[in-house]
Amino acid sequence: MAQLTFVGKPIPKKDAPGKVAGEAAYIQDLKVPGMLYGRILYSAYPHAKIVRLDTTKAEKLPGVKAVLTGSTIPPFKFGVYKDNPPLKTGKVCSLRDEIAAVAAVSPEVAQDALGLIEVEYEELPALFDPIEAMKEGALLIHEEHKTNVLKMPWKLIVGDLDAAKKEAAHIVEDTFRTQWVTHCCLGASGCIASFDINNNLTMYSNTQIPYLAQKDFMEALGTFGLKNKKVRIIQSVIGGGFGSKLDTYAYEYLAILLALKTRKPVKILFSREEEFFATSPRQCTITKISHGCTKEGKLLFREMEMILDNGAYTSWGATTPSVMMLPISSLYKVPNVKYTAKCVYTNNTYSQAMRGYGNPQATFAIECSLDQLAEKAGIDPYEFRFMNANEPGETTPQNFKITSCGVKECMEAVKTRLGWTGKRMQKEGRGFGMAALVHVGGGARVYKSDGCGTIIKIDDYGKVDVFTGSSEIGQGSETIVAQIVAEVLGVPIDDINVINNDTDVCPWDVGVHASRTTFVAGNSALGAAQKLREQILDLAAATLNEDPSALDLKGSVIFSKNDKEKKIALGKILRSAHYAPGGKMLVAEYFYDPPNENFDKEFKGNLSVAYAYGAHGVEVEVDKETGQVKIIKYVAAHDVGKAINPMLLEGQIYGGGVMGLGYALSENMVYQNGKIMNPNFLDYKLLTAKDIPPIEAVIIETDEKNGPFGAKGIGEPGLVPTAPAIANAIYDAVGVRIKDLPITPEKVLKALKEKEKR
Repeated sequence: MAQLTFVGKPIPKKDAPGKVAGEAAYIQDLKVPGMLYGRILYSAYPHAKIVRLDTTKAEKLPGVKAVLTGSTIPPFKFGVYKDNPPLKTGKVCSLRDEIAAVAAVSPEVAQDALGLIEVEYEELPALFDPIEAMKEGALLIHEEHKTNVLKMPWKLIVGDLDAAKKEAAHIVEDTFRTQWVTHCCLGASGCIASFDINNNLTMYSNTQIPYLAQKDFMEALGTFGLKNKKVRIIQSVIGGGFGSKLDTYAYEYLAILLALKTRKPVKILFSREEEFFATSPRQCTITKISHGCTKEGKLLFREMEMILDNGAYTSWGATTPSVMMLPISSLYKVPNVKYTAKCVYTNNTYSQAMRGYGNPQATFAIECSLDQLAEKAGIDPYEFRFMNANEPGETTPQNFKITSCGVKECMEAVKTRLGWTGKRMQKEGRGFGMAALVHVGGGARVYKSDGCGTIIKIDDYGKVDVFTGSSEIGQGSETIVAQIVAEVLGVPIDDINVINNDTDVCPWDVGVHASRTTFVAGNSALGAAQKLREQILDLAAATLNEDPSALDLKGSVIFSKNDKEKKIALGKILRSAHYAPGGKMLVAEYFYDPPNENFDKEFKGNLSVAYAYGAHGVEVEVDKETGQVKIIKYVAAHDVGKAINPMLLEGQIYGGGVMGLGYALSENMVYQNGKIMNPNFLDYKLLTAKDIPPIEAVIIETDEKNGPFGAKGIGEPGLVPTAPAIANAIYDAVGVRIKDLPITPEKVLKALKEKEKR
C-alpha cells in the first residue's frame, strides 16, 4: 500500500472542539418558537386493569394545552412485533406503561397536570420470572398470544451432536446468568415534534436510526389520518447511544400526537430517573451450556439453551437470540452445534439493543465453560484456546466466511503482556484469566438493506462537503469519513466538512448498529471520493496535457507522476470547470451495500462481509477476607483490519473495556416486583474514573480486503470478553467460579465460605 497521509493517523475528533467549547446543541439545548412541554403519566402497577381514568381536573389547569389517553388517540401499536400501544387502554402490563400524556406551557405545569389525573386500577397477579411465565397454566401477559413465549423459532443445529457426545473424552455442563444493565448515556432521551401548515412533520431527535425512525413515523402518521405526509428527522448532537436509540419509543409518538392536537411544537425530555425506567436495557439471560472435546483438547461440540426475559413488550432486545448465534456457532472451531432460545413475556421492563447485542451474554457462558473444559482436559486455557482458534479462509458451521482473522495474534499479545506462563494458581489470591471474541466487522444484514449513501461536492477553492447517511453518536464516525475522503481527494482534513444529521439533506443509511459505520459508511465515502477524484483528474488532464492515469492529487495540488514540475493548484482547476464549454458541476455520489446475506430459515448465511476478533486478559487480586476483586492489569487485543485512526480506535477499546468492567463487577438494575430500585447514578454503581484499572489496548492489523483501506468495524467488541476473562481470573486466584453477573464481593465471599465447608 502506498504511503498514506491521513488514514492510519491519530487525528483528533472533528466534533471535539465544539463539544469542549459548549457549542454543541444537544436535545436538552434545543428550543423552537411556540414550543410546549410534554410529560407522561406512567402506571402505578406492573399488571392491572384500568377501571377508571379521569383527566378533567388536568385539562382545566391553566397552561395545559392538551391531555391524551388511550381512548382519545387512534389505535396504533409499535415495536418489532407491533405489540406496544403508546398509551395503554384496558390494562397495563408493566410499571413503565404509559397511561396519559400532557402538553403545557412549561415542564412544571405539565408535571402538575399529571398529578391531577385520576386513575383507578384493579390489580392483577404479575409475573417477574421468565421460568414461571413459561409454566403451563401461567397467567398470560397478552391474552391474544395464547402463550408467554414468543413464537420465533430460534434454533440452530449443525452436525451430529449425539455422535460428538459419544466421541468426547471430556464434557462439562453448567448454567450461567446475566443481569439487566442499561446504557447510561449522559445525554437523556428526548425529542421535539413539530408540524408545518401542510401537516408535514419535523422531528428533532437524538435517534441513532434516522431513516428507520422516519419510516416508523410515516406509518404512524398514516394511522393518525395523515397518510403520505413528509417526515423530516433532524438529529441533535447525541450524548451517547450504545444501542439505546435503535428503536422508536412511546414518548416519540406521544410528542407527535400532542403536537398534532395542539398545532404547536412539543418537546418531551426524560429525567435521569425516566431514562432508567422508561428506556430499554440489555436483557437478562439464563444459559445452560455444555462443551465436549477430545483427549487432546480438540473441540467436538457445543450445546446451549437460553432463556431471555422479554419483558412486557417486544423491541429489538427480542432479536438478540439471532445475533447470539454468531459466537455460539463460530467462536473457535466447533463442528457440532445445537442452540435453542426462548424469549418470554413477563411484567418486567422490555429490552432493547445494547452494545454487543447479545454477544456479551453468550460469550460469558462460552468462555467460562471453555475454561472449565480446559481444566477437565488438563490443558492450559491459553493453549486450549489457541489450538481451537479460528483461522482465515474458514467457513464456520453457520456459513460465515472468515476472510481476515487475527485472533491467534490477539491471544499471543495478551499472553505476552500479561506474563502468562501456563502455570495456574501460582500465587494465592492472584490469578490470570483470558477470553476471546468474534463479532461482525463488515456490516450485518439484519434488514433487507445494509447500505449507506454518500454525496460529495467540492467548491471552487477545494473545500469539500460530505453528505453521509451515517450518524455520529460519539464514536468518531465523521472523523473517519473525513480521513477517508481527505486521503482520496488529497486535500487537508480541515477542508472536509461532514454533514450527517438531516434526512432532507443526507442520503439514506440503515442506522448506527452492528459496528458497521466505519466499514459500510467508510466504503460508501471511499466510493464517492474516488468518483469525484476521477472527475477532477479528467479536468486536469487536458490542462497538463497528460493522461488522467499519469496524474496524482496531494496537498490540494494536481501533478504529473512522471514530471513533478507539471502541476496545477486544485482550486484553479475547479474554478475553470465553470467556464469550460457547457460547464461542469463537481458532485459525486455512491451507495454501498455490502455483499452479505440475510439468514435463511435455518439461521445460516454469511451475515457479515468481515468478522472482528479479539482477546482480553486480566490479572486480578482477590481479597479472601472481603471478596473484593482488584484488577491489577487488563490487556485488550483487537484484530481491526486496518486502523483508520489509532487514537479513536484505542478510545473505543478503552470505552468498551470500561463498560465490560461495569458489566462484570458492579452494574445491575435491581428490580423488586417490576420496579427498578436504583434509577440513578448513585445507586446503579456505574464505575467512575477512580475505579478504572490500567488498560493496555493492543491493535492487531490484518488488512481486511473488503474494508475501506483494509478496516473492520470495532465499535462493539471492546466489552464482549471482559466479564468471562475476569471470572476465569477469579477462579485461577481463589478457586471459586462465579456464574452469575455482576461478580460482587458478596458473591465471591459467599462462594469462598461455601468452598471452605466442602
